[in-house]
Amino acid sequence: MKPSPEPTIEIIVSPTGQTRLTTRGYAGTACKDASRALERALGAVQSDVATPEMHQAQSLSQDQEQGR
Repeated sequence: MKPSPEPTIEIIVSPTGQTRLTTRGYAGTACKDASRALERALGAVQSDVATPEMHQAQSLSQDQEQGR
């Protein structure tokens, strides 16, 4: 298993002023906690797409809780 990347938040602003916020390297739903203040500052969220990291981290956490 390769190591997780360092947690980062990337904000891209289009020429029309639309923003896209991307998180990387966060386990499970920690990305939501880390990006919450930025999302509020940037305005209404139009869509929210979970990354494969989020699902993988949740699966690992569930396995650990069940003693696997």
